[in-house]
Amino acid sequence: MQLAVSRSGLPAPRLLRRWASAAAPKGLQLTLRVVGAVEGKNLNRRFRKKNRATNVLSFSYGKDTGDIVLCHPVVAREAREQGKSLAAHYAHLVVHGVLHLRGYDHDARARAAKMEQREIRILRRLGFGNPYELE
Repeated sequence: MQLAVSRSGLPAPRLLRRWASAAAPKGLQLTLRVVGAVEGKNLNRRFRKKNRATNVLSFSYGKDTGDIVLCHPVVAREAREQGKSLAAHYAHLVVHGVLHLRGYDHDARARAAKMEQREIRILRRLGFGNPYELE
């Protein structure tokens, strides 16, 4: 795991690893990087052609390897706006990113529903509620 931001306010690395492992098949090699707004914006602009930071980006490099980049300021803001704990939102986005690496997508309604149901089941096993129900 790589932290490009202050550790203050971030979930512990062991929790981030636990959440990623809950969604990852055995043998998946991934790097989890937490970045600030500038790097998040630069990556999103370069790879998605969107000129703003986003909460999570996933980069697959084949069947069993990939990177997940989380933008801390965006994740923290969204958690506040949605009335969620920071840990719950991070858990959701880590699981979401890993599922993207595994080939899940949400670009069509049926695929989105399948991905969301998988996220909900994994998060429930981790002790979190449905991330799509705002509190």
